[in-house]
Amino acid sequence: MLKIDNLKVNIDEKEILKDFNLEINDGEVHVIMGPNGTGKSTLSRVIMRDEKYTVEKGEIKFYGEDIINLSTDEVARKGIFMAMQLPPEIDGVSNTDFLRTALDSRNEKVSLYKFIKKVEKSSNELNMREDMIHRNINKGFSGGEKKKNEILQMKILEPKLIILDEIDSGLDVDSLKIVGENVSSYLNEHKDSSVLMITHYPRLLEYIKPDYVHIMVDGKIVKTGDYNLAVEIENDGYEKYKQSNLENSGAGILSEK
Repeated sequence: MLKIDNLKVNIDEKEILKDFNLEINDGEVHVIMGPNGTGKSTLSRVIMRDEKYTVEKGEIKFYGEDIINLSTDEVARKGIFMAMQLPPEIDGVSNTDFLRTALDSRNEKVSLYKFIKKVEKSSNELNMREDMIHRNINKGFSGGEKKKNEILQMKILEPKLIILDEIDSGLDVDSLKIVGENVSSYLNEHKDSSVLMITHYPRLLEYIKPDYVHIMVDGKIVKTGDYNLAVEIENDGYEKYKQSNLENSGAGILSEK
């Protein structure tokens, strides 16, 4: 589904991703964890083609098609969706208008009746208030309501690849459970859809079971494992991986000299 090869990314002449590699197949759940500032959110934004970031080299292929030169809306129409850590408020555009326009942009003609029923069902599953689907996007929403609204968009748009960029940050226990169970339910219904999840904590992984957990340090993946790796990080932190990466970088510098 998604294949990233030797990706090098800069912002403001600062190197963030360094020969980054990752491959996600249909139906897989991949989790990326790592210290702050290591490039996790940069990765999600680069996949979505945020123009602030400069790709110096490498490839991002989605079902064999290189998407590096596509715009954000083109990437989204290919079936990639990102639930953002800090969803923006958009005044003057209602949730329902936004979702209908997004579906129309993909030439997916859904009857108004079916659309309304699907939105109502999905919002009920997310325990969202009835009026929220008719309000301006995220306007006056709490942090938890904004995150639920991101998952509502996911359920309506039915993407092939779902990027969850710290969707669990700021959620209370009840909202975390609702979000996690809704994503898990979506994956059960859409067996070929995959998830790339960025998180600091393993709590969400109790609901969305990962196939792979990757530890990212200094712009690249330094360790891959299963759910137990996330538990290890929760207990012990990242220090040994940061130290190991520092030692390996130092060895590389010495060998070059």
